[in-house]
This record gives sequence, structure tokens and C-alpha cells, in this order.
Amino acid sequence: MAQTTREGWEAVLATLVAERGDALTRYAYVLCGDPDDAADLVQSGLVATFGRLRNGFAIERAEAYVRRAIASAYIDRGRRSTRWRATAHLHVVPEQIEGPDAATDRRLDLTAELDGLSPRERACVVLRFYGDQKVDDIAADLGISSGAVKRYLSDGLAKLATALTEPGREHHGQLR
Repeated sequence: MAQTTREGWEAVLATLVAERGDALTRYAYVLCGDPDDAADLVQSGLVATFGRLRNGFAIERAEAYVRRAIASAYIDRGRRSTRWRATAHLHVVPEQIEGPDAATDRRLDLTAELDGLSPRERACVVLRFYGDQKVDDIAADLGISSGAVKRYLSDGLAKLATALTEPGREHHGQLR
């Protein structure tokens, strides 16, 4: 019996990685913006989902579990890095200080602006627009209220719209 159960979850895992592995990696990449971190997030999601012996669910359901685990792992990393950033200046001395015009020299693009969002804002924006999820589904995935999701979406979109709107062009409240 134990051998059959093991073969069942291993088959689901192997099929999931073969058929949906690239999509899961793209999903993680949009969340974190780094290919190496995306691979780590997918690995963490797979371990969290299949770390305990699981059996009896289809590929679609397994993929949903893994996606939720990826989002949770990303949020957890964000919390840890936020704590580190609060004290990092006490530990590290920069080799070189950027000049005031360095910010204007940076190329504005969506990936760079996503990096400027808080982990929850970014997760909500990515799940809403890349994952095409509804507010209630995002709230369930992240374990927060629908109102909090709406607030994170509003704040994140406002930051993105401000950063991505070219000077001189009128802003109409929507990302294009």
C-alpha cells in the first residue's frame, strides 16, 4: 500500500513538472523578477506541496497548491528581506555612493518598478493581472481579507502608474 501511495504522488509530481514546470517558473519570475529566485521559489513550492506524502489529487489541483505555496514563499522572503533592510545599513558600508543623477539614468520598465513595490503589493498586482485572479481568490491565496487585497492593488497600481507615466502625458488612472 505504501509503495502505491508513493508512486501516485511521484507520478503527479513528475507530470506537473513536465507539463507545467515552465508556467510555474514564469509565474514565480513575475512575482520576484529574478530567474534564479524564481527557480528557488518553484522548488520551495514543490517541496511545500509534496514534502508530505500527498495522494489523490489531479494535476490542476496540485498546480493550484504549488502556485499558492510559491506566492506564500515569496511573501515570506519579502518579510525577511524587509527586516534585513531595516538593519542592513548598520552592517554594510557601501563601496560607492550613487550621484543624484543616477536615478534619472535608470531605465524605467515594468520589472524595475515591480521591484519597488512591497511584497504584498507585488503579489496582489501579479496575481490580479498576470494570474488573472479575482480579488476574493487572491485574498484566499494570500490569507488576507478582500479589503486588504483591494488596498494593496490600489497602492501598487498607483505607484506603478506614477512611475510609468511619462512626464507631460496626462494620467487617466489606468495602466496601459
